Amino acid sequence: MSRLEHRLYELTVGQLAERSGVAVSALHFYESKGLITSRRTAGNQRRFTRDTLRRVSFIRVSQRVGIPLSDIKKALSTLPEERTPTVDDWARLSEAWRTDLDERIAQLQGLRDSLTECIGCGCLSINKCALANPYDRLGDEGPGPRRLLVRHSTESDKVEPAGPADAPHDVQACDAAPCDPCTPGMQN
Repeated sequence: MSRLEHRLYELTVGQLAERSGVAVSALHFYESKGLITSRRTAGNQRRFTRDTLRRVSFIRVSQRVGIPLSDIKKALSTLPEERTPTVDDWARLSEAWRTDLDERIAQLQGLRDSLTECIGCGCLSINKCALANPYDRLGDEGPGPRRLLVRHSTESDKVEPAGPADAPHDVQACDAAPCDPCTPGMQN
Protein backbone atom coordinates (compact mmCIF):
# COMPACT_ATOMS: atom_id res chain seq x y z
CA MET A 1 0.00 0.00 0.00
CA SER A 2 1.36 3.39 -0.90
CA ARG A 3 1.57 6.19 1.57
CA LEU A 4 -0.51 9.27 0.78
CA GLU A 5 1.36 12.51 0.34
CA HIS A 6 0.67 14.81 3.29
CA ARG A 7 0.01 17.69 0.88
CA LEU A 8 -2.78 15.81 -0.85
CA TYR A 9 -5.99 17.49 0.30
CA GLU A 10 -8.48 15.65 -1.89
CA LEU A 11 -8.56 11.92 -2.52
CA THR A 12 -10.02 9.86 -5.32
CA VAL A 13 -12.31 7.03 -4.31
CA GLY A 14 -9.48 4.60 -5.12
CA GLN A 15 -7.03 6.45 -2.86
CA LEU A 16 -9.61 6.59 -0.09
CA ALA A 17 -10.29 2.86 -0.47
CA GLU A 18 -6.60 1.96 -0.47
CA ARG A 19 -5.68 4.06 2.56
CA SER A 20 -8.79 3.20 4.62
CA GLY A 21 -8.85 -0.50 3.74
CA VAL A 22 -12.51 -0.23 2.74
CA ALA A 23 -13.77 -1.44 -0.63
CA VAL A 24 -14.82 1.15 -3.19
CA SER A 25 -18.31 -0.38 -3.20
CA ALA A 26 -18.56 0.12 0.58
CA LEU A 27 -17.49 3.76 0.20
CA HIS A 28 -20.19 4.27 -2.43
CA PHE A 29 -22.68 2.64 -0.04
CA TYR A 30 -21.59 4.92 2.83
CA GLU A 31 -22.00 7.91 0.55
CA SER A 32 -25.46 6.77 -0.59
CA LYS A 33 -26.49 6.53 3.08
CA GLY A 34 -25.18 10.02 3.85
CA LEU A 35 -22.33 8.85 6.09
CA ILE A 36 -19.65 10.50 3.94
CA THR A 37 -19.76 13.13 1.22
CA SER A 38 -17.77 13.93 -1.89
CA ARG A 39 -17.70 16.61 -4.49
CA ARG A 40 -17.69 15.94 -8.23
CA THR A 41 -15.02 17.16 -10.62
CA ALA A 42 -15.81 18.60 -14.05
CA GLY A 43 -15.31 15.04 -15.34
CA ASN A 44 -17.90 13.76 -12.80
CA GLN A 45 -15.31 11.96 -10.66
CA ARG A 46 -15.69 11.81 -6.89
CA ARG A 47 -13.25 13.71 -4.70
CA PHE A 48 -13.16 13.28 -0.93
CA THR A 49 -11.51 15.60 1.56
CA ARG A 50 -8.72 14.02 3.56
CA ASP A 51 -10.72 14.14 6.81
CA THR A 52 -13.06 11.56 5.23
CA LEU A 53 -10.40 9.01 6.23
CA ARG A 54 -11.24 9.64 9.89
CA ARG A 55 -14.97 9.39 9.25
CA VAL A 56 -14.53 6.08 7.41
CA SER A 57 -12.33 4.78 10.25
CA PHE A 58 -14.98 5.84 12.76
CA ILE A 59 -17.66 4.03 10.72
CA ARG A 60 -15.61 0.83 10.48
CA VAL A 61 -14.74 0.68 14.17
CA SER A 62 -18.29 1.54 15.19
CA GLN A 63 -19.71 -1.18 12.96
CA ARG A 64 -17.20 -3.67 14.31
CA VAL A 65 -18.47 -3.18 17.86
CA GLY A 66 -22.05 -3.58 16.69
CA ILE A 67 -23.31 -0.02 16.42
CA PRO A 68 -26.02 0.28 13.76
CA LEU A 69 -25.40 2.51 10.74
CA SER A 70 -28.39 4.66 11.71
CA ASP A 71 -26.70 5.52 15.04
CA ILE A 72 -23.39 6.13 13.28
CA LYS A 73 -25.09 8.47 10.81
CA LYS A 74 -26.77 10.36 13.63
CA ALA A 75 -23.44 10.79 15.40
CA LEU A 76 -21.63 11.90 12.25
CA SER A 77 -24.38 14.43 11.53
CA THR A 78 -23.26 16.35 14.63
CA LEU A 79 -19.89 17.06 12.99
CA PRO A 80 -19.46 20.15 10.82
CA GLU A 81 -19.56 19.61 7.06
CA GLU A 82 -18.19 23.00 6.05
CA ARG A 83 -14.81 22.40 7.73
CA THR A 84 -12.56 19.65 9.03
CA PRO A 85 -13.83 18.49 12.44
CA THR A 86 -11.61 19.60 15.32
CA VAL A 87 -10.58 17.70 18.43
CA ASP A 88 -13.41 19.49 20.27
CA ASP A 89 -15.94 18.30 17.66
CA TRP A 90 -14.81 14.69 18.09
CA ALA A 91 -14.78 15.10 21.89
CA ARG A 92 -18.45 16.18 21.86
CA LEU A 93 -19.34 13.15 19.73
CA SER A 94 -17.37 10.89 22.06
CA GLU A 95 -19.11 12.29 25.15
CA ALA A 96 -22.52 11.79 23.57
CA TRP A 97 -21.69 8.11 23.00
CA ARG A 98 -20.04 7.48 26.37
CA THR A 99 -23.10 5.96 28.10
CA ASP A 100 -23.92 3.70 25.16
CA LEU A 101 -20.31 2.57 24.79
CA ASP A 102 -19.99 1.88 28.53
CA GLU A 103 -23.20 -0.17 28.31
CA ARG A 104 -21.82 -2.17 25.37
CA ILE A 105 -18.54 -2.76 27.19
CA ALA A 106 -20.45 -4.07 30.22
CA GLN A 107 -22.49 -6.39 27.99
CA LEU A 108 -19.36 -7.72 26.29
CA GLN A 109 -17.67 -8.29 29.65
CA GLY A 110 -20.80 -10.03 30.91
CA LEU A 111 -20.84 -12.28 27.87
CA ARG A 112 -17.15 -13.09 28.23
CA ASP A 113 -17.44 -13.83 31.94
CA SER A 114 -20.78 -15.66 31.92
CA LEU A 115 -20.65 -18.21 29.13
CA THR A 116 -19.96 -21.03 31.60
CA GLU A 117 -22.78 -19.84 33.86
CA CYS A 118 -26.54 -19.69 33.43
CA ILE A 119 -27.32 -16.79 31.10
CA GLY A 120 -31.09 -17.11 31.48
CA CYS A 121 -31.77 -18.21 27.90
CA GLY A 122 -34.05 -21.09 28.90
CA CYS A 123 -31.83 -23.97 27.73
CA LEU A 124 -31.44 -25.38 31.27
CA SER A 125 -28.46 -27.35 29.87
CA ILE A 126 -25.83 -26.24 32.38
CA ASN A 127 -26.14 -27.60 35.91
CA LYS A 128 -26.29 -24.08 37.32
CA CYS A 129 -29.27 -23.21 35.09
CA ALA A 130 -31.65 -25.24 37.20
CA LEU A 131 -30.53 -23.29 40.27
CA ALA A 132 -30.35 -19.80 38.78
CA ASN A 133 -33.38 -20.17 36.51
CA PRO A 134 -35.62 -22.93 37.91
CA TYR A 135 -38.35 -23.95 35.48
CA ASP A 136 -37.13 -21.15 33.20
CA ARG A 137 -38.73 -18.45 35.36
CA LEU A 138 -36.68 -15.81 33.57
CA GLY A 139 -38.68 -16.58 30.43
CA ASP A 140 -41.55 -14.68 32.04
CA GLU A 141 -39.45 -11.50 31.72
CA GLY A 142 -39.17 -11.88 27.96
CA PRO A 143 -37.16 -13.60 25.25
CA GLY A 144 -33.41 -14.06 25.03
CA PRO A 145 -30.60 -14.43 27.57
CA ARG A 146 -32.22 -12.49 30.40
CA ARG A 147 -29.14 -12.46 32.64
CA LEU A 148 -26.94 -10.92 29.94
CA LEU A 149 -29.32 -8.38 28.46
CA VAL A 150 -29.42 -4.78 29.57
CA ARG A 151 -32.99 -3.55 29.76
CA HIS A 152 -33.84 0.02 28.91
CA SER A 153 -36.19 1.18 31.64
CA THR A 154 -37.29 4.26 29.69
CA GLU A 155 -36.72 5.82 26.31
CA SER A 156 -33.95 7.92 27.87
CA ASP A 157 -30.33 6.88 28.31
CA LYS A 158 -31.04 5.46 31.77
CA VAL A 159 -30.37 1.72 31.90
CA GLU A 160 -30.61 -0.94 34.51
CA PRO A 161 -28.78 -4.25 34.15
CA ALA A 162 -30.85 -7.40 34.17
CA GLY A 163 -30.58 -9.02 37.59
CA PRO A 164 -30.09 -12.69 38.46
CA ALA A 165 -33.03 -14.89 39.36
CA ASP A 166 -33.80 -15.35 43.04
CA ALA A 167 -32.25 -18.51 44.44
CA PRO A 168 -35.07 -19.94 46.63
CA HIS A 169 -32.87 -22.21 48.71
CA ASP A 170 -29.34 -23.18 49.79
CA VAL A 171 -26.91 -23.36 46.87
CA GLN A 172 -24.52 -25.77 48.60
CA ALA A 173 -27.26 -28.33 49.20
CA CYS A 174 -28.30 -28.29 45.54
CA ASP A 175 -24.76 -28.82 44.31
CA ALA A 176 -24.59 -32.01 46.38
CA ALA A 177 -28.03 -33.35 45.42
CA PRO A 178 -30.26 -31.51 42.93
CA CYS A 179 -33.73 -30.94 44.29
CA ASP A 180 -37.09 -29.61 43.18
CA PRO A 181 -37.40 -26.77 42.13
CA CYS A 182 -33.75 -26.80 40.96
CA THR A 183 -34.20 -29.63 38.51
CA PRO A 184 -37.45 -29.88 36.58
CA GLY A 185 -39.03 -33.27 37.18
CA MET A 186 -36.97 -34.07 40.30
CA GLN A 187 -38.81 -34.84 43.51
CA ASN A 188 -37.64 -34.07 47.06
